Amino acid sequence: MQVPASFEFERAESVGHALELLERYGPEARLVAGGHSLIPMMKLRLAQPDALIDINGLAELSHLAVAGDTLVIGALVRHAALLADPDVGRYFPIFHEAERVIADPVVRNRGTVGGSLCQADPSEDLSAAFAAVRADAVIAGPGGSRTVSIRDFHVGPYETVVEPGEILTELRVPIRPGAGSAYVKVERRVGDWPVAAAGAYLRLGPGGVIAEAGLGLTAVGAEHFTAPEAEAYLIGKEPGEAVLREAGRIAAESCEPQADQRGPVDYKRHLAGELTFRALSRAAARADGSQS
Repeated sequence: MQVPASFEFERAESVGHALELLERYGPEARLVAGGHSLIPMMKLRLAQPDALIDINGLAELSHLAVAGDTLVIGALVRHAALLADPDVGRYFPIFHEAERVIADPVVRNRGTVGGSLCQADPSEDLSAAFAAVRADAVIAGPGGSRTVSIRDFHVGPYETVVEPGEILTELRVPIRPGAGSAYVKVERRVGDWPVAAAGAYLRLGPGGVIAEAGLGLTAVGAEHFTAPEAEAYLIGKEPGEAVLREAGRIAAESCEPQADQRGPVDYKRHLAGELTFRALSRAAARADGSQS
């Protein structure tokens, strides 16, 4: 029987209270909401926090709304809520497509957006989706709040810029007219971690040329989950098949996939290019209104 090491347990009553508890217990304290990653690690004693701080009751982190030209997503928004929200599907179908292939309904009902991003697993789906749409992350700490680009949020496998004593509170995604997005994933079985996956965001400008491009790649060794060379290549071009395929090729070449039980390097690199092309094609069709 797998049993965690002993730990203290506290239930936070507000974000401010959670910050006080983090300061009290020090750098070995951990926040818990869904717990789908942390609790199994604790049972295996791969993680042995001194204290768990339960933040499930913090309604101030569960908001999900359109505020002006920004989609605002609280860190405690459950995967199922993100998937069910009509405004999310209307403005950013990339999130609905990513959420449909994350784990299973049990995990989606309890797991949180913030928890997924803070776990910083190099094969995590939402990290690629948020990177593609160039979201910003808001982090609260003892000295106040700060905002960082999601592209600077992940600093390495299982590492983020959130310091001990800080809390990710929300994600902000700019809403722009003439934009489309999509997410495409290959997995060994339903709900599994991806063999490879790609998210794409395109905004078309005058004349139908690409004014803004965002790509997110996961499970293929893309630094910060992005493909900046391919994004730069797309700007100013019409989104025809040849252009989008070349962007996929550039994205694949910029990856550093690792061989594992899900496949060899050349297969994963091929997938990175092909899935980037498919995500871009779908995003382009949504941007010009030819596909919903």
